[in-house]
Amino acid sequence: MSLSPERLDRFARHIVIPEIGGAGQVALADAQITVVGLGGIGSPALQYLAGAGIGRLTLIDNGDVELSNLQRQTIYTQRDIGHSKAVAARRWLANFDTHIAVDVRDDRITGDNVRAILEGSQLVLDGTDNFATRLAVSDACVAMDIPLLSAAVGRFQGQVAAFAGHLPDHACYRCYVGDAFDADDCDTCADDGMLGAMAGWAGSFAAMQAIRILLDGKSALGDPGWGKLHMLDGLKPAMRTLTISKDPECRACSQA
Repeated sequence: MSLSPERLDRFARHIVIPEIGGAGQVALADAQITVVGLGGIGSPALQYLAGAGIGRLTLIDNGDVELSNLQRQTIYTQRDIGHSKAVAARRWLANFDTHIAVDVRDDRITGDNVRAILEGSQLVLDGTDNFATRLAVSDACVAMDIPLLSAAVGRFQGQVAAFAGHLPDHACYRCYVGDAFDADDCDTCADDGMLGAMAGWAGSFAAMQAIRILLDGKSALGDPGWGKLHMLDGLKPAMRTLTISKDPECRACSQA
């Protein structure tokens, strides 16, 4: 694949970076990412993934835009209130870059349909707000040999981690949280609150990590950092990184 003069001009600021270059930009144009959840994480992540030139995006969210979303979910406007988030996100992408191929799904992910929904994904970015969905997505990614980038945010705290549980000796998301959270019982930002800019930090950082994963083996920037959990603290502010070890008893990615 080669980039047209128009695309070369659009991504010139990427291409001149030695760690990305032309080869890296072509790899991004060839990439396919599935974004699960188009809320506080998914919205800013989607903006920077599109800005980076990701060639194909699959958008999954079964919710509608609400007035309270606008404080942090940056792709929506007042005119989107009451409309499907997935459809509104596709409309934003169409206005931003007509070269991006976009698929949308407004299904609610369950253990029964998740594999069909994620079929064909090169990378999944999960920014959903409940453990049941997160674990269903993670288990499917392990079974389907798909890398998973998981991101979460609340109040002044954020977490971003890359998992490759389908690979030997690498942890999956279930290794991190265990089996106790399979129920749909997460606290929500409606209960706890959230600084809007904190969602932006976590979402944009997740987009940067996605780019690293996609460029692994294709440019100097590529470094998946499997099992590295980056914890963002908006109060200090600060960031620290932990390593998630593979659980030998994990029912998703380990053999008993």
